[in-house]
Amino acid sequence: MKEILDFLKLLKKNNNREWFSEHKNEFKALQLEAKSFYDQVRQGLEEEDEIDNFKLFRIYRDVRFSKDKTPYNPHFAGSFSRKTNRLRGGYYLRIRPGESFLAGGFWAPNKEDLFRIRKEFEFGDEEIRSILSEENFKKYFNGELVGDELKTAPKGFQKDDPAIDLIRKKGFVAVRKFSDKQVLDTNFLNEVKDSFLALRPYFDYMSEVLTTDLNGASLID
Repeated sequence: MKEILDFLKLLKKNNNREWFSEHKNEFKALQLEAKSFYDQVRQGLEEEDEIDNFKLFRIYRDVRFSKDKTPYNPHFAGSFSRKTNRLRGGYYLRIRPGESFLAGGFWAPNKEDLFRIRKEFEFGDEEIRSILSEENFKKYFNGELVGDELKTAPKGFQKDDPAIDLIRKKGFVAVRKFSDKQVLDTNFLNEVKDSFLALRPYFDYMSEVLTTDLNGASLID
């Protein structure tokens, strides 16, 4: 992992096509090493969950609509999606010098899912708060969900609802950041696995919410 971080640091300082072309063989070798690490993460996930797909994101940036025209992402990033429409939520891991993190949850739920989640919290927030206060969720994710929020209550919801702090959210994601020292630690892989495992009660709850109506009737065949 040290070689990966060292290369990414150099890429950040030399984020241009000329430098990258000169070091492309080195990049390809380290990309294989990163892919191997992500494969190990997937194997760990599959011991406890059903994973449908893994995607290692491209190093090349889409700069068409960005003020930042640097052509490369100085990081490796990958996502793991869960199988079938019964299992909701996804896992994400980024390795970047000084800015590594993993995350899991619902980044940008569609309009229907977002409304369903908000209605569930309006109906009752005891279960979700119990999950967020579990020992492992607090240990790895500080007992909180992060994401963009509305400044006030969404249309149709009350500003003084006891769950308004959750209802105002536009995404429901748990995030754990890692220092370079932690990434280089021999236990990093286990820390990633354990962090993702801590999300399971949350994913199980949200999967049930998103596959049933407020009366508990299934929405899937």
